[in-house]
Amino acid sequence: MEKFLEIVTLVNGKLNAFAWGPIMLALLIGTGVYLTIRTRCIQVTKFGYIMKNTVGSLFSKKNKTDGKNLTAFQAVSTAMAGTVGTGNIAGVTGAIFVGGPGAVFWMWVSAFFGMCTKYAEITLSMKYREKVDGVYKGGPMYAIEKGLGKNWKWLAVIFAILGGLTSFGIGNIAQSSEIAGALSSLSGGHISLLAGGVILAIVVAFVVLGGVKRVGQVTSYMVPFMSIFYVLAGIAVVVLKITEVPAAFVTIFKSAFSFEAVGGGVMGYAIMVAMRQGFARGVFSNEAGMGSAPIAHAASETEEPAEQAMWGVFEVFFDTIVICTITALTVVLSGLHTTDLSGYASKGAAAVAAFNSILPGTIGGTIIQISLIFFALSTILSWSYYGERCWGYLTNNNKVFDLCYKVIFVLICVVGATGSGTLMWDISDTLNGLMALPNLVSLLLLSGVVTKITKDYFYSDKIKK
Repeated sequence: MEKFLEIVTLVNGKLNAFAWGPIMLALLIGTGVYLTIRTRCIQVTKFGYIMKNTVGSLFSKKNKTDGKNLTAFQAVSTAMAGTVGTGNIAGVTGAIFVGGPGAVFWMWVSAFFGMCTKYAEITLSMKYREKVDGVYKGGPMYAIEKGLGKNWKWLAVIFAILGGLTSFGIGNIAQSSEIAGALSSLSGGHISLLAGGVILAIVVAFVVLGGVKRVGQVTSYMVPFMSIFYVLAGIAVVVLKITEVPAAFVTIFKSAFSFEAVGGGVMGYAIMVAMRQGFARGVFSNEAGMGSAPIAHAASETEEPAEQAMWGVFEVFFDTIVICTITALTVVLSGLHTTDLSGYASKGAAAVAAFNSILPGTIGGTIIQISLIFFALSTILSWSYYGERCWGYLTNNNKVFDLCYKVIFVLICVVGATGSGTLMWDISDTLNGLMALPNLVSLLLLSGVVTKITKDYFYSDKIKK
């Protein structure tokens, strides 16, 4: 058995190097560049209109519903619940320690093009979704099969399998571990990892077994709260270090284009490391091109594809340009980016140290722990739905299988909390990266559909700009 696990670990390591390697990252960014050109750079030219009709319309009547589906805001909250996660804290911190402050700049670049990528994938998921018993169901698997034709169903099946398996790892085990650790830390060790896992499982069961409507309702309250909570902490950091903020940005930009040799390597190695870390962590954080968020957006009651897809632009902007930048600035302003990460128990611990070095007492650490709990819990809830829809596609929406999936998903919360699923987490990280491949293929082949929908919506007289 031990030999088998060694082989699995070795094979997974090779696949992971490809899934998150230069070729895949180039394909992800390249697809974003191509879609940006084809849609006339809507993330810039229509940015004002997009913001006005997303966050600017939160209290309009169209965001209230008693139907079976989600409102536009509930859909984006569910999607953001999966997007805004531990990667915004631990992932960004790790990227800076490995690639230097310059990684932040390349993270911004990935977000810029990622806004259009996510807009496009949501557009396609909205157009090709279907209605089952009055409930909208969609995602890249539906877009591939219905948009590219039955001959491409094999690719849709691959995406659904990868997404279904990923929901157990990235969407559960990794997050459960963070929550259990944070609960134990905040309680001074009084809440054991097992107890934390059981508490989490009960909470998740209550929400998940209530269906997509309950997931949407809970995340629509949780996401704004946790985002505002973390943003306020970031504002406090900036205010306390306001005179040093310009220098921090200079450090980020200079480091992004540093052609110095690193660790005895060739000249220019530093910029390559920064680019790879920035692109990888940026994509991992905002999930643009991965194909997961469109599954939630497809459950929206919104009829117009481009109208719902605008939320994708906002989603990437807020996740990376706002939240990730807060973490990055805190790490750079604290000066901890010049130290060795091996001196900390985890990337999260390094983030805690960064906030504690600026905010009074240990309030920074408490903020990080609380943020991690909400970020991770929201990710679990959204991924429960992603997994449900992927397995639903594969089983033709079999209700018995659907219930079995939810029960297993809830029980795995305990497995993740006790640290018993490390290998599964590693494998799921690989599957998460591989999910992008079938999604990107559909985006490129159906880019003409995206272009037409965009032209009809933004560049016609159908709506008043």
